Amino acid sequence: MDIIALKSEFIRLYGEGKIRVFHSPGRVNLIGEHIDYNGGYVFPCALDFGTFACVRKREDNKLNLASTNFDLKVTADLDNLIYDEKDDWANYPKGVMKVMVDAGYKVGGMDILVSGNIPNGAGLSSSASLEVLTGVVISELFNNGAVDRVEIVKLSQKAENHFVGVNCGIMDQFAVGMGKKNKAILLDCNSLKYDYAEVNIGDYSLVIMNTNKRRALSESKYNERRAECDEALSILQKLKNIGALCELTVEEFNALAHNIEKENVRKRAKHAVYENERVKKAYDCLNKGALKEFGELLIQSHDSLKDLYEVTGKELDTLVYEAIKAPGCIGARMTGAGFGGCAIALVDKALLEDFIAQVKTNYENIIGYAPDFYFSGIGEGAEELK
Repeated sequence: MDIIALKSEFIRLYGEGKIRVFHSPGRVNLIGEHIDYNGGYVFPCALDFGTFACVRKREDNKLNLASTNFDLKVTADLDNLIYDEKDDWANYPKGVMKVMVDAGYKVGGMDILVSGNIPNGAGLSSSASLEVLTGVVISELFNNGAVDRVEIVKLSQKAENHFVGVNCGIMDQFAVGMGKKNKAILLDCNSLKYDYAEVNIGDYSLVIMNTNKRRALSESKYNERRAECDEALSILQKLKNIGALCELTVEEFNALAHNIEKENVRKRAKHAVYENERVKKAYDCLNKGALKEFGELLIQSHDSLKDLYEVTGKELDTLVYEAIKAPGCIGARMTGAGFGGCAIALVDKALLEDFIAQVKTNYENIIGYAPDFYFSGIGEGAEELK
């Protein structure tokens, strides 16, 4: 990202004066999908690309929001922050400002220009990146950097749940806010306890593969899946004292599953419980360098998301299964909410060119258009750039 060019555009829009610059990453989840809202473990990491913002305080309560990614410019007032469909992307920062005002934090008027290099609709958490970015900006500009980082994460999730209306779990915002370079986060979504694991994949590359089927989360069946899990939980809570599906072991779930009469509801719950076990195994595998076993867990995760949770679709399945067949790949799976977006693959660096050529050709032959491939390091969480 050309920061100098971004500052020049900011000056063109808002005039001369002091500019502060912030960055917030995208995220990718290595394994543990659709279990953050079921009280399980997830294993995400921050990427080294994301969202930048140039920001300046104002003397009034006016908010000017612009982006190099969209033509839409939005003006709002801190005293009247409401969701407005026509404000599109700007509802995310507006939502964070609203929940932070409501929580008693100082928030003032701002001129903001954002610029992201996260592919839009790819499922790499451009929305969480923008939300946490806004929280860090408010903390630094108006609260002397004193807002606790986990508090920013929670408020960002609250904004997406209650202001934007997407019933997401905590994982995306947590990965964006708490990420560390070259580390993945084992996060217990029930307690928010977390550990970092070194991501040392040696001779392999983590390849992010974009189906190029745009995924709009609020338009997907995400809320329907969450409701099905809530239904399963309410049935099982009558039989066992649990607060979330992922408090069950695989053995405990198998003993109780017959009580869930609806097959689709039973399948959703089974995915959550089994996926939670896979995450814990994956953390151990990565820590001891058992990469082939880690790759096998990725494949099992995708199969479960396809057959039990039913959130993949033709594009993601084609991309993942073509990747698994290609040279040098030891594991692949969809990542994110599904219904399009991205998949990840673990690929031998020496065979990367052959891998990409084969997957690209086969995917294009089946789907009718080409996928994209990204190579990202694992980056820092949201921060002000000095």
